Amino acid sequence: MTFHFTTEEFDSRRLRVQAALTARGLDGLLIFRQESMYWLTGYDSFGYVFFQCLYLGADGRLMLLTRAPDLRQARHTSLIADIRIWTDRAGADPAVELREILRGFGLAGKRLGAEYDAYGLTHANGLRLQAAMAGFAPIEDASELISRLRAVKSPAELVYVRRAARLADAALRAAHDAIRPGAFEGDILAAMQGAILRGGGDDPANEFIIGAGRDALLCRYFSGRKHLAPVDQITLEFAGVYRHYHACLMRTVPVGRTDDRQRRMHAVCLEAMAAALAELRPGRPIGAVFDAYTRICDRAGMQAHRLNACGYSLGTTFAPNWMDWPMFYAGNPVLAEPDMVFFLHMILMDSDSGTAMCPGFTVRVADGAPELLSGMSLDLVAR
Repeated sequence: MTFHFTTEEFDSRRLRVQAALTARGLDGLLIFRQESMYWLTGYDSFGYVFFQCLYLGADGRLMLLTRAPDLRQARHTSLIADIRIWTDRAGADPAVELREILRGFGLAGKRLGAEYDAYGLTHANGLRLQAAMAGFAPIEDASELISRLRAVKSPAELVYVRRAARLADAALRAAHDAIRPGAFEGDILAAMQGAILRGGGDDPANEFIIGAGRDALLCRYFSGRKHLAPVDQITLEFAGVYRHYHACLMRTVPVGRTDDRQRRMHAVCLEAMAAALAELRPGRPIGAVFDAYTRICDRAGMQAHRLNACGYSLGTTFAPNWMDWPMFYAGNPVLAEPDMVFFLHMILMDSDSGTAMCPGFTVRVADGAPELLSGMSLDLVAR
């Protein structure tokens, strides 16, 4: 078997979820988020693109309902002993099969929670779940129950986060070596991803973001690669990944020359980052981090160029997204706690001048100032 954590670590996590279920008066949880399954049991798969559900009872009972291709996957990567298989066939309704399994557990009429906010539960399958459970047991949305527990990392998890951060640093160094006038974006990506894979890392939960010229103002991946112009700019947003734990970096790199607008925007971003870090303290609402970003950017006359969020939690996540709960946005009341891990990005994108400046890195909340997990400077690096 391939376990990335000890049995004792998994036992501790399960007991914390059981306690949270009991506190909410729930008899069990229907888990559809792959990251929840992985965190709770070690189960590592992309089989969540089809219907699958991990059940955890308040009494500690575990059961996985999945398809045949994931039977051995679950046995190899998880501590789940009770694995049930639903069969691919015309008219198959795994939600009904799940209901009958739960009936056998004596859960008819009991209160259950479900992770409705999950990539592993499509709207169509959610409707099937609701139809199957109608009249059987009341189900309430418990999408954040495990996510709240996952937000604070254990010492064992932080080992993986720090390893991911070192891989991200290696990828950025590779990018700096590859970026120059005339360079091909595909070669830059290959160098970055190669550094992570050669370092023992994993594929990220979403694509690396790369864009040159006016595409440097985009913060999403899109298909199509090009060569850098003699005078250009390139924005990179990416993650080092180890055992599915992510540590992100973001940079805009001027190419050929650096102009006054880039230097001014960079100075504002660094001031905003310092202000944001000063607000990221245990017991403080994380919305204050976003307020610091907006205060600095708006005072500098760059309100039109900033975003409405400035980062988010990181941890173990699966495709299609490495963003985790919670996020830095206005009024978010979630309190920062020691050993939370966040990606902070101070993004400015000026569509009028076609200029981007987007420094970002991953940090751990500590008792005092946050721990910077990257060893790479935020200084403006030009190529």
